[in-house]
Amino acid sequence: MDRPDGTGTAATYHYRHLLQLLTVKIRQREGQSLEVIKKEVRTLTGDVLEKRVAGSLEPALVVRADQVALRGDEPVAWRRVCVADGIELHVREDSSAAQDDSLMEMREAVRAALGRHAR
Repeated sequence: MDRPDGTGTAATYHYRHLLQLLTVKIRQREGQSLEVIKKEVRTLTGDVLEKRVAGSLEPALVVRADQVALRGDEPVAWRRVCVADGIELHVREDSSAAQDDSLMEMREAVRAALGRHAR
């Protein structure tokens, strides 16, 4: 049952909560104690949390993207599908999901998730 204070099964979480959670997990991975992490997270602004999370995740994301974009010395072809203004779906051409029917179903699912239909 929903409570007026937003707690319980209907609790609302915001972007700062996500940043705090990511910060906790990153700092735990680095070997920091929860007590120290708790003090850090309370005192940091959202901007600082965001920069720390981005800085910590960036190397892993960049390396991963490079591995996906190249297979050995061969370039990999991608199918691009416009979903909405500023949103594209990219599927590697050798994937079973690159079939026209699958691409259109994914496009429509993303549009539905956006809550509107794009041109």
